[in-house]
Amino acid sequence: MPTVPPPKRHPYDQWAPDARALDLVGDKWTLLIVRDLVGGPRRFVELQRVLPGISTEQLRSRLNRMVADGLLTRQRYREVPPRVDYELTERARDLLPVIGALARWGSQWAWSPPRADEAIDIGAVFRSCPGIALPGSVSGVVEITAESRDGQLKRYVLQAAGGNVTYSERSEPDADARISGTEQAWIDALGPEQSRSDLQVSGDKRLASALLDALSPVAVADAKVA
Repeated sequence: MPTVPPPKRHPYDQWAPDARALDLVGDKWTLLIVRDLVGGPRRFVELQRVLPGISTEQLRSRLNRMVADGLLTRQRYREVPPRVDYELTERARDLLPVIGALARWGSQWAWSPPRADEAIDIGAVFRSCPGIALPGSVSGVVEITAESRDGQLKRYVLQAAGGNVTYSERSEPDADARISGTEQAWIDALGPEQSRSDLQVSGDKRLASALLDALSPVAVADAKVA
């Protein structure tokens, strides 16, 4: 049995495994912090950047709690200015299928074009991929490039193997497939309309389509019918 973390300040007070789980991950931001650390360690300021809307105090409090709960490790480095990295533990990584299932549910039942008050980070959509199971026949590396509205290029790498997906934020010269597009092209492709006409795809197009289909609410519906 794993070490039981300390009781939550405001627990559900019910002897049930789902209630115990929500004691640990039911707070606002917790699951998104897990999602945003899926690619590896991040510093405090990097987490602030990918979590728009969270205050400095909220983030500090939530990270401290997640370390105490055994969901994160904190690594301090002797640098000037001081550097602290946060990384997922095995306990937190076991939540990735939960995040993947939540993303699929959101795609089917809560998805829409971006609202006026929502920040857009294409990478946030792909960070749920490690929790989404793929057919074992899907294998390879896809490099994704998104051009933001100010012209900056952001690159992400998804690697599929054995039905699993890993995510990282980097370039990959040896990718089996490449998908690129503007921010609006990605919104059109990943949104409810599923319009991929403005994306540029090179290399293994079947692999690229399989990874995009995994995020599709249409794919979720088809899976339920099957």
